[in-house]
Amino acid sequence: MRCDLDLKGTQLESQLEEIQLDISNLAQQYEGDCSSLLSLLRCLEFLHRTIREELFEQSLPNTRHSLYDFLKQVEETGGWPYIERMKLQNFIVNLQELAAEDDKHEVEENL
Repeated sequence: MRCDLDLKGTQLESQLEEIQLDISNLAQQYEGDCSSLLSLLRCLEFLHRTIREELFEQSLPNTRHSLYDFLKQVEETGGWPYIERMKLQNFIVNLQELAAEDDKHEVEENL
């Protein structure tokens, strides 16, 4: 599991490992099914946003010194969690590459 804070041997570490394994198994179960995998990604993004907005932000330290110490710890242990969205430009490039491959195969078949 890729968890950066010092959780070794804690109940949270074990729970997170179990959740990660469940999600990984679920994703593998739907390998090749882009609609189902997209639904899974949307669900994970929703959970990420909900936890961040409703729980994490309220739990941040409320003094400047405590906040500084926390931010320093975050940066030293791997930075902020982030769920990357597929960039539209990358998606278009992928589509263009697929179209070029299809065109190449069509030409080869017609020869």
